[in-house]
Amino acid sequence: MKHSFALVTGTTSGLGYAAAGLLATKGYKQVIVTGRRLSAVQETAAQLAAETKKKIFTPLELDLDSPSSVASALAELVKQGQPIDFLLLNAGMVPGKKRVITAAGIEASQAPLIGHHQLTVGLLRNNLLSSDARIVIAGAEPARGGVPMFKYTELEAFAAKYHQGDRTAAVEALLRNGPNVKYTANNAYADAKLIVAWWTAALARRLPSGMAVYAVSPGASNATNVARNAGPALKYLMIPIVNLIPGMNQKPETAASRYLQASEFGTDVSGQFFASAAGKFSGPMEVQRQPHLHDRASQEAAWKAVAKVSGLDFK
Repeated sequence: MKHSFALVTGTTSGLGYAAAGLLATKGYKQVIVTGRRLSAVQETAAQLAAETKKKIFTPLELDLDSPSSVASALAELVKQGQPIDFLLLNAGMVPGKKRVITAAGIEASQAPLIGHHQLTVGLLRNNLLSSDARIVIAGAEPARGGVPMFKYTELEAFAAKYHQGDRTAAVEALLRNGPNVKYTANNAYADAKLIVAWWTAALARRLPSGMAVYAVSPGASNATNVARNAGPALKYLMIPIVNLIPGMNQKPETAASRYLQASEFGTDVSGQFFASAAGKFSGPMEVQRQPHLHDRASQEAAWKAVAKVSGLDFK
């Protein structure tokens, strides 16, 4: 893969900021950094340039919760006309105690995937990904199961009970936190990251030959703003306790390095979900082989639901 042009979402703090800085050390000629507000991302670009001593950072306003903002960002990228070699879909949201629905009707922790889908499909449609581009999207260990206090929805059973077996309709219900979906912050987060893993596998089957995509959990790193929407119990009780456990609070640069590691993977593992070994949240990452992650019917249902909600498909 060429190391010339990269785009990173969610760069104004945390893992996105750390990843953008690391890309500068890898010899990238341009790194497009994004954030919800142009003024904030301009400041981010200036800070990164000062820290790395490299003037390679280009600010781009991008609010993934807003379809119009994604469309505007895409228009600017089309205007620039430079194919992207590494697309890092890092931005995310940990849901809070109270359910939050975006203006587009999406549950807050699910909304980044919808925006990332719109961005990725837009880049593909406009031939703005290089022929051997790598795409990495942020995943998380709760998608694999077995994480205390987090439980994902059993999609097949949920679809059978409430949607006449239609898994696409069931995924859409989860995206919108619709009827028959009981809102629990941790479970909503687990569902969001599981849908990310399924979406990744489905996207891999649609990418042109030579391109590849991976879902990657950066592991535990609580020095980020991802939990800005989280409730007091998570912010002020759970996270401080977790920070005391060895290996549970990596530095952002350590966690973000997983993204860059994955960017060097081959097409033979495109579509896979990489995370820590079972029972761990740091250390070496590996392909997750739990059967529910590799259920093709669920993968395609996730893609179709995201495409329906976003209004964009790619074949």
